[in-house]
Amino acid sequence: MPLDGTPDATIAKASQAQVERFIEHLAHSRRLSAHTMAAYAADLDALVVLLGVTPIEKAAPHQIRHAVAQLHSRGAAPRTLARRLSAWRTCFAWLVRFHGMPANPAAGIRAPKIARQLPQALSPDAVTHLLDRAPSGALEIRDRAMFELLYSSGLRLSELCLLTVDHASSVLREGEVTVQGKGGKTRTVPVGQRARDALGEWSNLRGAIAQPAERALFVGARGARISPSVVQTRLKRWGVAAGVGANVHPHVLRHSFATHVLQSSGDLRAVQDMLGHASISSTQIYTHLDFQHLAKVYDAAHPRARKKK
Repeated sequence: MPLDGTPDATIAKASQAQVERFIEHLAHSRRLSAHTMAAYAADLDALVVLLGVTPIEKAAPHQIRHAVAQLHSRGAAPRTLARRLSAWRTCFAWLVRFHGMPANPAAGIRAPKIARQLPQALSPDAVTHLLDRAPSGALEIRDRAMFELLYSSGLRLSELCLLTVDHASSVLREGEVTVQGKGGKTRTVPVGQRARDALGEWSNLRGAIAQPAERALFVGARGARISPSVVQTRLKRWGVAAGVGANVHPHVLRHSFATHVLQSSGDLRAVQDMLGHASISSTQIYTHLDFQHLAKVYDAAHPRARKKK
């Protein structure tokens, strides 16, 4: 149902004409894709219906709040509401700037909070199945070295691909690697013995594959720096072959590193430093994963937690 009664045909037609003019404006000024344009049109059509007898250029903040509430009550997801509000806000800004609307009624109105998804992490046993798979040939030896590094040190995919042969020397000599992360910030993280052994094995083979002037540590079959997409494809293939699943990607190994270190040490600050998070709030999501682990232990071990048979 509309917020203010059944839409008057004349008002609805006028509002729809404004929406069409706005869509034309987007087409000329922002060169959006056809899919995005269709999404804008659908979101604004929904607003026209919800406003009922109120012309779109006369909408008030309380009506926008009611529109959001009504969509929410019908089961619209927070992400959908956020997208619709964004489309409405953009249209109202255009009406304010070019068509004399006094103020943007959607300014400052927020959609319901989107639930933060917990990162996916493999169990220690699953990581063992994945990484202990015997490599076949030089490229799989390279793969194992890459994946061991991702898990051993919590590297981002971009950081892994930017490693050079100089980094390998540091890892093999000192057991640590210094990388440049987001915002140009550098950090030094330890590298475990399994990863050092795998990297040493790859380093002995790298020269036969890499182009003579190539300084990248990890190279593809043609000898140039490996691309992130190739790393993702190779890891997915390893996941399937190891029976871990088809959804294993580099960030899963980073999440697994953080989860397992936190579960063993409880040192959130140390995990923050090793991940290169600027804020502890980014790292605190792993405490939820840690609690899930503790809850499972509790349910299995506490006499009063067990369900009666």
